[in-house]
Amino acid sequence: MKNQFSDAQLSHIIDQSLIYQCACPAQVAKHLIGLRELYEYQQNCINQTATDKAVHQRIAADTLRAHGALEECLYEVLFLEEWDMATLTMPASLQKTPRNF
Repeated sequence: MKNQFSDAQLSHIIDQSLIYQCACPAQVAKHLIGLRELYEYQQNCINQTATDKAVHQRIAADTLRAHGALEECLYEVLFLEEWDMATLTMPASLQKTPRNF
């Protein structure tokens, strides 16, 4: 699986979103991690019949397509929101002070 963002980078985006209460990029990042887990599962699933193999290949292929689309989506969202693409830091204009309850 080809990745535009590493798992560490996705985790960093999620962390930034949790700190500053801006969840949209984090939601996409979480689903990317889930798609990677789904793809890995399909690659390691036991194929007992030709049908099993076909099922796992289909799921893996569609997972790759979905993953590619979501990575492009995340890149575009970060670009539109003007994140620092070198550090994946949220721009000050989106940073909200966490609420104290």
